[in-house]
Amino acid sequence: MHKPVYQRILLKLSGEALLGDEDYGIDPLIIGRIASEIKEVLDTGVQIAIVIGGGNIFRGAGLAQSGIDRVTGDHMGMLATLMNSLALQDAMEKAGVQARVMSAISVHAVSEDYIRRRATRHLEKGRVTIIAGGTGNPFFTTDTAAALRAIEIGADIVLKATKVDGVYSADPKIDASARMYESLSYDDVIEGKLGVMDANAIVLCRDQGMPIRVFNVFGSGNLMQIVMGEKVGTLVC
Repeated sequence: MHKPVYQRILLKLSGEALLGDEDYGIDPLIIGRIASEIKEVLDTGVQIAIVIGGGNIFRGAGLAQSGIDRVTGDHMGMLATLMNSLALQDAMEKAGVQARVMSAISVHAVSEDYIRRRATRHLEKGRVTIIAGGTGNPFFTTDTAAALRAIEIGADIVLKATKVDGVYSADPKIDASARMYESLSYDDVIEGKLGVMDANAIVLCRDQGMPIRVFNVFGSGNLMQIVMGEKVGTLVC
């Protein structure tokens, strides 16, 4: 059995990853499978923090387009991430894993406040730490929150879980000639507008030397393979 190449990771899950075959909300089968794969990685001794989006419920930018005030919409989106985080915590606990939800916005009845040192302590004790509420500020995406939290807690890498195998030169569903990149620089992503994560997140990772690996969350065993050092998806560094 190989040893993991990372000691601490931050997994960025989109809210859409929890949809499965549903049109809205959370597919229990999908969240249960994700929890099982996270447990397998946790059992190798890797410390795991998770930032999760809320696009399966509410997305602030989308709400703003429908006429809701952007700041209000973003706060609704933050609450959606908390709902997803609680669902993932429940799935983790059913899988036999200790998990803590920490939120950038205070909702003391269901979560702890996000405090960097406390989050680090949870990780050191082997608890999966699920960080909700984005950055706690409007106009910032959960991608930016993932980059920020990864840097704050001293993660080795950001693992961006998506619905595709990696970063492509074009949309593979539209362009049959689109090719997947094995690796890219931060500047390649920004200048090519490749949509890996939003520009703020990429710049933050670039300036702090935080690598990003983009992979398909629906590929069975992908998370474990990455942790063991295999080249899955696209590396941005």
